[in-house]
Amino acid sequence: MWLKSYCRKSIEISLIGIFAALHATLYFLSFGLWRNWAIYLEPIEGIVLGPWAGFSAALIGSISARMIKPADVLIFGIIAEPLGVLTCGFLSKGQWKPVISVYSIMLIAYFLDPLGRDLPLWTILDILLALILIYPVTWISRNIFRERIKHLSIFIVLTSFIGTATDALVRIFLLIPLGVHTFLGWSPEVVSYIFIMGAADSYIEDVFVVIVSSLVGVPLIILLRRILSFRFPLIST
Repeated sequence: MWLKSYCRKSIEISLIGIFAALHATLYFLSFGLWRNWAIYLEPIEGIVLGPWAGFSAALIGSISARMIKPADVLIFGIIAEPLGVLTCGFLSKGQWKPVISVYSIMLIAYFLDPLGRDLPLWTILDILLALILIYPVTWISRNIFRERIKHLSIFIVLTSFIGTATDALVRIFLLIPLGVHTFLGWSPEVVSYIFIMGAADSYIEDVFVVIVSSLVGVPLIILLRRILSFRFPLIST
């Protein structure tokens, strides 16, 4: 019994290390839009590893990557990326309440902030759509990882979208309700400009994440599910 437990723990640690390394690698390869390429891995981390192991992998990967190659504002990615993975992990286990709670707290704080109320609503429409999709996606996930894999593609694509929107929501929450913009010395005009430009990039990233999930994430998880007989999440915690 102890040997089986030891082997399982070793596998879990190895998987966390592998995904942390992938997370960091995608950060190094990034260029172009608002966020780094690790956002394309976030849904797979959460679905394959589960909420807390996926969170750990993303946290280790994001911290180690920024220690080697610091970003202008470290706090955004270090917090947002693990929480995006955590959300995908909860969805893969059919747990909608923690995700709804996170969205509710952050969105209420956003709309209570005068700066948040002044910003155009179109900039967070993808986040509001993700909020609406949370419960339906967890309902789909109830039978996703059993013998039948019907609707798997839909689940992965929608989970990827929600995970990416969560990543964006956390960054917004840090920037505006928690007042990171004040710490950075940004005026409301600067915040508004950066926010609107970032929102435009975010919508493009939403599309890219859905495309990557369809072309890479879905075939990868189906391969693991059918050929290797893996069950998801691989790590139960």
